[in-house]
Amino acid sequence: MADLRINLAGIQSPNPFWLASAPPTNSGYQVQRAFEAGWGGAVWKTLGDPILNVSSRFAAVSFNGQRVAGFNNIELITDRPLEVNLQEIYETKKKFPNHAIIASLMVEPKQEKWHEIVKRVEDVGVDGLELNFGCPHGMAERGMGSASGQVPELVEKQTYWVKEAARTPVIVKLTPNITDITVTAEAATRGGADAVSMINTINSLAGVDLDTWNTVPHVAGKGAHGGYCGPAVKPIALNMVAECARNPLVNVPISGIGGISNWQDAAEFILMGATGVQICTAAMHHGFSIVEDMIDGLNNYLDDKGLASVMDLVGRSVSRYSNWGDLDLNYKIVAEINNDVCINCNKCHIACEDTSHQCIDLYTENGRSLLKVREEDCVGCNLCSIVCPVDGAISMVERKSTVPPMTWNERQSLISSLSK
Repeated sequence: MADLRINLAGIQSPNPFWLASAPPTNSGYQVQRAFEAGWGGAVWKTLGDPILNVSSRFAAVSFNGQRVAGFNNIELITDRPLEVNLQEIYETKKKFPNHAIIASLMVEPKQEKWHEIVKRVEDVGVDGLELNFGCPHGMAERGMGSASGQVPELVEKQTYWVKEAARTPVIVKLTPNITDITVTAEAATRGGADAVSMINTINSLAGVDLDTWNTVPHVAGKGAHGGYCGPAVKPIALNMVAECARNPLVNVPISGIGGISNWQDAAEFILMGATGVQICTAAMHHGFSIVEDMIDGLNNYLDDKGLASVMDLVGRSVSRYSNWGDLDLNYKIVAEINNDVCINCNKCHIACEDTSHQCIDLYTENGRSLLKVREEDCVGCNLCSIVCPVDGAISMVERKSTVPPMTWNERQSLISSLSK
């Protein structure tokens, strides 16, 4: 079996699967149960001055029969006294010395506040610190969370303050509620961050009840924006991890977060540059035992790929992620329909005819309805294969180009040189 141990900026963990800072890591009881189930690490629910939460606070978005395709919450940081959390962290670390315990922290953007909480938390034996610059609701209105995380200067300054006092590795958790996450990732790196984690939750409103007109969730008839996570945010998170992984100015390890529900999702994040992953919504939906399948699945995958360690997988796809202007304009791919598998639902024809390039023809042969792609008109957009409900009915196949590869940037450069 492959070696699943990871080293993220000096933080050792028996496997890459960590629980993210959230309701599942609210207490020592929960974290210890998670470690017993097989989780490699846990980021303790964010510590700071205890707050008052509201009721209700969670909502979910279901789609096409899938429960919890997205998850929304308006819960804040810990509502338990710091002393209680510190005692439970100490007890948990003593009981599970080989598992990673990271303390998520959030205080006012003041140097002395950061120094104070860092010293108190490190005294109980945590393996690292995660600075919560991402919470988009409640705390942001108080000048913390994403209110800090959206300002590169504050990210850099507060990271530097923490590094002044910290003896353990410092991870900076970034908000996705920003135009370009690499800007704040660079700021965290300049401030001395040992690693970055992303993404925190996305500003959202789960829905509106059409009978009562209340927001979902609501508190006595009033609602507020919350943080969105779960499977629906995975593509957004994966892109942000990839953008930071390929940025030479963000030269620190990445802890990937956002919609990770199984070992396949985790492998994708690791391929795109994450050293490890953090998971919340999937654990809240299915319980801590999901990590067993994640461990088995990743182990089998690494064995199939002939890799001895999960660390050998980190970043293997980063070089394949580029800008649009660097893509080959002359690469040719077309749809090919297998009529022996096709069930004649005609969804591909409808989609292509109404919303794409009108290149799928309907015809009859020996009394049987068939479909055929006119390759000369097919642009290889993939829409037909996406809407097809039958695996193997439509394949996207490469066709040899009659012209050499050329990107948009190369084309523009050639045009510029010829015009001189």
